[in-house]
Amino acid sequence: MRLPLPFYQLPVLFDAARLGAEVAGLPDAAWAPHPDGIPGNSAARLITVEGQENDAHLGRMRPTGWLSAMPYVRQALAGFGVVWSRARLMRLEPGVGVPEHADINYHWHTRVRLHIPVFTSPDVRFHCDGAVEHMGAGEAWIFDNWRRHHVENGSAAPRIHLVADTSGTAEFWRFALGQKPPRSLWPTVPWDPAADPAVLTERNERSVVMPAAEVQWLLDDLRQELVPQVDGAEGADSQARFEQLLDSFVCDWRQLCLLHGLSGEGLPRFKSLAMAMRDAARSAGEGLVMRTNGVSAVLVLEKRVLQHLLL
Repeated sequence: MRLPLPFYQLPVLFDAARLGAEVAGLPDAAWAPHPDGIPGNSAARLITVEGQENDAHLGRMRPTGWLSAMPYVRQALAGFGVVWSRARLMRLEPGVGVPEHADINYHWHTRVRLHIPVFTSPDVRFHCDGAVEHMGAGEAWIFDNWRRHHVENGSAAPRIHLVADTSGTAEFWRFALGQKPPRSLWPTVPWDPAADPAVLTERNERSVVMPAAEVQWLLDDLRQELVPQVDGAEGADSQARFEQLLDSFVCDWRQLCLLHGLSGEGLPRFKSLAMAMRDAARSAGEGLVMRTNGVSAVLVLEKRVLQHLLL
């Protein structure tokens, strides 16, 4: 999700010692390697599709057994009053980090990632679009993951953050982006041994075919960031041709939706149109990138739109 600034610290604090005790109580079996195989990166899954050991984005999100055994973590998440998608504890081993990247997939179009550091040190640095922050233990942060970002653990100990994805309520966004009181006035959320709040989780289900209105919305958003790498008439012409291709695709997709509906009838025609769009875009979109992060427009089109048109 794009934000006005790279980083925002939320005006709330958590009991880092209590968080640390619950995290330290997890067995080795809770920690899974990074799904992309990034060395030194592992995670304990807390909210997943059906509460199982997976890294999927689409489906009924439920707490895992690991989260069920962590009452203060549940209290921390529930206290924000938002609906959560995936949530994990993310661990970086000493001396390693997360390579620079931008989160361009469909999942991130409407979601932001909350970070609550559990184990960290001043030598852990989070970089986002030229800005650098150390997120302290027990603090709460969000960042603009559409921008290029990376993390460095320069310390001699593992770094562990509680991370959870949400689209956020209106109140959440006022709280996160609004004017903040002095830090001395920020509340610290206490551990309440009698509390067992419900953690709200996404029912992230959709029709077999993506509605034309959503396709239009996603492509309009892409167009707002679209720029040619080469200035001048040549670049402007390339952008105009690519945008015309996007417009044509939406028109044809809408017609198929109106003819066949969204349940999967006429699926071969939808697939054929999507494949034709992919092939045409790879040629027409050459030399076009996203203004904020420099990512290829064709790559964004494929990962944010084309790969998610059909279940």
